[in-house]
Amino acid sequence: MSREAVNDICAALPGAECSDPWGGGHHCWKVAGKMFAVTGALTPTVSVKTESAVMAAMLIEAEVGQRAPYLHAGWIALPLEAPRDELEHRITASYRLIRATLPRKVQAALPD
Repeated sequence: MSREAVNDICAALPGAECSDPWGGGHHCWKVAGKMFAVTGALTPTVSVKTESAVMAAMLIEAEVGQRAPYLHAGWIALPLEAPRDELEHRITASYRLIRATLPRKVQAALPD
């Protein structure tokens, strides 16, 4: 899978926006200003949030992904070569986790 395919998955999520806050070609996907996925400029991975640091550790141990550099322990970096359905699942789960933490008024203002 490619960065473009990851971007297509992210772009299809309601209210998702892409930016490059650090420069250099990163694709940082956010909903209401909160990051839910990021592809690095040089690494062939997409980093996503998991339910907890414990869940991230289990996924890393199961070799689904690896520790996401520079991010909290609850984030994992998935290889772009992972099956598309796995990437879609993890990106969508990350999006839902982030969206659920937004204030109710912000959530209500986002598209369904």
